[in-house]
Amino acid sequence: MKNILDSLDKGLQALLIFLSAAIVICVSWQVFSRYILQSPSSVTEELARFLLIWIGLFGAAYAYRLGSHLGLDILTTRMNKTNKKWADLFSHLTVLFFGCYVMIIGGVSLVLLTMDPSQISASLEIKMGYIYSSVPLSGLFISLFAIEKIYLTYTDKAL
Repeated sequence: MKNILDSLDKGLQALLIFLSAAIVICVSWQVFSRYILQSPSSVTEELARFLLIWIGLFGAAYAYRLGSHLGLDILTTRMNKTNKKWADLFSHLTVLFFGCYVMIIGGVSLVLLTMDPSQISASLEIKMGYIYSSVPLSGLFISLFAIEKIYLTYTDKAL
């Protein structure tokens, strides 16, 4: 199981590197075309916006796996080991619920609603469902990583 999750982690890392490089190229071209060529590209602005959405969602999943996401530890630092374990389990179960229910189930509903041919992006003219597919995909990553963290916390391997 750990090998599969490590492979997913590496794939997610590679995807984030690719998306980050793509947004840098996209924004650089936008600046170049706007100020040097005096003819701004309408496609790059929209593409950069969509890339930023994907980077944010997949970056959140990657950060959660690494444990480098934003968190408040003002209470857990004052808890004993047993209470900290229960607080961590509750936290990871909450993340699992959010990842499964809101991001996967809600995200799939959003994707299905926006796969309608009338729901297309203005410049790129692609279905918005493809853009919104990042929600259930990142929810799947977050849910898998939450299950891993629940297992590690429950078996005391994370402490």
